[in-house]
Amino acid sequence: MSRRWSVIPVALLLQACAIAAPQIEHVDVFVSGQEGYHTFRIPVIEATPDGSLVVFAEGRKYNRHDPGHHNNDIDLVMKRSTDGGRTWGALIVSDDPGEKWSACNPTTVTDRTNGRVWLFYNRLKPGRSSRNARAGANDSTAWARYTDDNGVSWSDPVDLTHTARDFHNWGSCFFGPGGAIQDRTGTLIVPLAKTPGGGDNPNTGADDDWRAYVIYSDDHGKRWKRGDLFPGPSYTNENQLVELATGQVLMDARQTRPLPHRLVATTTNNGKSWSKPQPGQIVTTVACAIERYTLKSSGDDRNRILWTGPKGPKRNHLVVRVSYDEAKTFTNERTISPEPAAYSDLTILRDDRVGVIWERGDTEVQYKFVTFTAFTREFLDD
Repeated sequence: MSRRWSVIPVALLLQACAIAAPQIEHVDVFVSGQEGYHTFRIPVIEATPDGSLVVFAEGRKYNRHDPGHHNNDIDLVMKRSTDGGRTWGALIVSDDPGEKWSACNPTTVTDRTNGRVWLFYNRLKPGRSSRNARAGANDSTAWARYTDDNGVSWSDPVDLTHTARDFHNWGSCFFGPGGAIQDRTGTLIVPLAKTPGGGDNPNTGADDDWRAYVIYSDDHGKRWKRGDLFPGPSYTNENQLVELATGQVLMDARQTRPLPHRLVATTTNNGKSWSKPQPGQIVTTVACAIERYTLKSSGDDRNRILWTGPKGPKRNHLVVRVSYDEAKTFTNERTISPEPAAYSDLTILRDDRVGVIWERGDTEVQYKFVTFTAFTREFLDD
C-alpha cells in the first residue's frame, strides 16, 4: 500500500492564521527495496485523456547504479492511478530486455488529436553505457510504444534507433527523461541527447560532447525526423520542452559541465535550428521539469509555465517556480519538500491541480522513494 504523508512549509503554516492556505498531498508510488527492485529512479508522469495517471520509472534490480555499471539489471516499470494519484495500482514491468540489460530514460506525450499516449525509452546491452556504447553498433537503441486505452494496454515496441540516432557516428542517444510535447500544429516533439560513445577505450566518450536535440513527427507518429543539435556551448543533456505563447518551442537543458545554471534555447522549426543558448535556472547538475500550466489565449486568466528542481544545496529541497512571462523569469518559489530530492517531472491533472513525480530521499538513502505530489493553483499564486 502506498504511504501517504503531507508537508506544509513553515511559511505556509504561518500564513494559515490569516488565510486558508491549501495543503499539498504526497503519495509514495515506488519504494526502493520493495517489489523486487533495489532502487527506483528516473520517474516520469503523464495524465491520459480519461484523467488516469501513468508513472514510469527505472526498476534497478541489484544496485542503484546507472545503466551499464556494476552488473546492474534495469527494467522499465509502470504504475497507474485512476483517482488523481491518491492510490496506485500494482507494479507492471513495461520492458525487460534481458538479464543485465537496461531499459531506461522513459519519456511520454499525449497526442490530443486521437488520444494516443506515446512512451519512448532506451535499451542498452549488458556492460554498455552512455560512455562506452559503440558507434555503428546496437549497444544503445531507441524504442517507442503507445496506448490507445489510457495506459491499460500497450503496443509492441517499435525500433526508432536509426531515426533517433546518427547510427554510424554516435555511440548512443537518450530520451528526456520526460518533457515531450505536442505543439499547437499537432506535431509531436520529443527531447533527446546524443553521446559520442567511446567503445572500450576509456579515454573517449567524455561528457563534454553530449548534445541535446529532438525528434519530431507531423503525422501522429507514422514517421519521425531528427532535428539539429543544440548549439554551443555543448555539454547539454536531460532536456525538456515547453511551447511558448508565440508558438516557439523552448528547450530547457541540463549542463554536464559544472555551470551554475541550465541552458535554454528556442526553435520555430521543430528543432531544425535553435536560437543562441541563454542561462536558465540556477541549479545543480540534475534533470528538472518544465510544463505549460495555463495559457491566456485559451481562456485562462494569465500565462503560467512551471519549473521544478532541487533548490539545493546539491540534490536537496525540491521547489516549484512559476513564470508569468513565458519562461523569461521564474518567481513565486514554493517548497515541495525540504528533503533530499533529485529528478522530477510534471503533468496537469484533470481537476486543474498540478502533479509532480520526483525522487525523494531520507536521512539514510538518497533515492529511497519515487513520490507523487499534487497541489492547487492557489498554492502557486497565493
